[in-house]
Amino acid sequence: MPSTLRQLGNSDLRVSPVSLGTWPMAGVTSLEVNDRDSLDTLRACAELGVNFIDTAYCYGPNGESENLVRRALADCRDQLLLATKCGIHYNTEGIQTGDARPKTIFSECEESLKRLGTDRIDLYYLHSPDPNVPVAESAGAIRDLIAAGKVRYAGASNCSLEQIQEFHAVCPLIAVQLPYNMLQRDIEKKTVPWCRENNVSVIVYWALMKGLLAGRLDSSRELPENDSRRRYPMYQGEEWKKNQVFLEQLRAIADDCNKTVAQVVINWTIHQPGITVALCGAKRRWQLEETAAAMTWQLTPSQTKNVDAAIASRGKALAKRIFS
Repeated sequence: MPSTLRQLGNSDLRVSPVSLGTWPMAGVTSLEVNDRDSLDTLRACAELGVNFIDTAYCYGPNGESENLVRRALADCRDQLLLATKCGIHYNTEGIQTGDARPKTIFSECEESLKRLGTDRIDLYYLHSPDPNVPVAESAGAIRDLIAAGKVRYAGASNCSLEQIQEFHAVCPLIAVQLPYNMLQRDIEKKTVPWCRENNVSVIVYWALMKGLLAGRLDSSRELPENDSRRRYPMYQGEEWKKNQVFLEQLRAIADDCNKTVAQVVINWTIHQPGITVALCGAKRRWQLEETAAAMTWQLTPSQTKNVDAAIASRGKALAKRIFS
């Protein structure tokens, strides 16, 4: 059964509450990535009720993810909504570098349009504020792209509330994209309330905390040496042990729902006040099948209460940023 589409801000865009994130397909930090599986995952979107695809100019040194989107979706572009981002690129040393000057934004937009094989970008984000460029200048560039018909609506990613407000004053936003999950809820304090008051949708990433909250990693499984997650505190020492206790509680709730842990986590996330979309990365079709299925049902009040109790019992992780 398809999910109910949700409106982004005050726009005419109606999106599925689960969006496909294509960062893993870039193969930069994810292991065992290949074009065949990535294309199969992208082509499964419409069948699974996902109509919203998220990518970025810097998802891959040579635009790998944007190019995959074009290859996979050329024959169904009008059935899907595409979001991409500007302001970060790879320099000549192969290192991601921020540059959100207007001339760079204009140039990256032109290249993204070619990579995506489209004449318009539905939602265009400033990927991250550039400390050397006022946010208002970057916002003005995206406003000009909207006026030129190359971009339909503006978004801001990885911005503080003050930066969101500065952007919005120059170029009205329909969405912001920020990290959020059961154990990382800082945006609930000020940002989400402001967005609700100003009709700006909140699109969240890291809903599964880089796979931790998918429930498939346990204390007996050691991450490979080249897995980038090893450097995050949530995957180390006492925090790792606490998370395993928390996941056992989630597994019991998932069993009661006859769902997977990932489906419980995503379902809880997309029903939090002010959260419009959960961005779920995938590099295999089965991963998207699992998270997309979280849109087709809802936790009961009793189940939600049990989830909230498990989160509360996790304790201090909610009070500080330990996964930054």
